[in-house]
Amino acid sequence: MNNLYRFLASSDHTVARAVRHVRHQVRTFTLPAPRPVVVPMRMAFEAAREAYYFGARVFVCEPHFKSHCTQYGKGVRTGNFIHYIQGRGDILLGDNVVLDGKINIVFAARFADRPTLRIGDNTGIGHECRLIVGKSITIGKHCRIAGSVYILDSSGHPSDPEDRKRGLPPADSEVRPVVIEDNVWLGARAMIFPGVTVGEGSVVSAGSIVMADVPPYTVVAGNPARRVASLRTEPPPPFVEAAGRADARSNDAGGSRSLADSAS
Repeated sequence: MNNLYRFLASSDHTVARAVRHVRHQVRTFTLPAPRPVVVPMRMAFEAAREAYYFGARVFVCEPHFKSHCTQYGKGVRTGNFIHYIQGRGDILLGDNVVLDGKINIVFAARFADRPTLRIGDNTGIGHECRLIVGKSITIGKHCRIAGSVYILDSSGHPSDPEDRKRGLPPADSEVRPVVIEDNVWLGARAMIFPGVTVGEGSVVSAGSIVMADVPPYTVVAGNPARRVASLRTEPPPPFVEAAGRADARSNDAGGSRSLADSAS
C-alpha cells in the first residue's frame, strides 16, 4: 500500500498524474456565492442557531445553574453552558449577574460547613474562570472579571512537606477568605491568592499574580503584582500649590541676586 501511495504521489506515469490532477481539483473546488442566494441562506442559518441557543439557555443551562444557587437575583444569565460545580456550598448572586462563558466552581467542604461564594449586582464573569472556595470568596457589585481568572481562598494542599506527603489538608490558618470589592476589573489570566482583598475601583492587569492586598483605586501588574498607577484624580491641596509658587519666587530672587553679584 505504501508503494502505491508513493507511486501516485511521485510517478510521471499517466495514471499517477491523472490521479494527482483529480485530487487537486477536488481539494480546490469551490462554488460561487451570489448574494441573492447566500444571504438568505446565512440569515436562515443564524436564525435557527439563535433559536437553538435561546432554548438551550432558557430551558436547560440557566435552570441547571440556578438549581445550585442558594439565592439569586433578577436578570441572572449564564449563557449556553453547563457550568462545572464540584462539592457543596452556598452560591449567592445579586441582580443582573452575567456568567459570560463556562466557569468552574469548586467547594472544599472540609474547611467549612458551608463554603460560600457571593457575587454582587451587575457583575460579569468571563469564560474559563475558576473559583476555589474553601471558606468564602466575595465579589462585589459592578465588577468585571475577564476570562481565565483564577481566584482561590485555599491552595488545596498544606505548605508543610510532611503534611503534604501524608495527604493532609491545609491547616485552617492557610485557608483565608478573598474579597473583591465593588467596581473592580480583573484582567485575563490574573490569579488572586488566599487572604487577598482587592480594593474598590482597582484594576488588576492581565496575567498578574496578586498575593497581597490591593489598595482602592490602584492599578497593579506583574508577578508578584505591584502598584503601577493610581486611579485617583484629586487635585493637590491649595497650600501645596502656594508653597510651590513661594519656593519658585524665592529661587528666582536668589538667582537674580547671584547674577547681580557676579555682574558687579
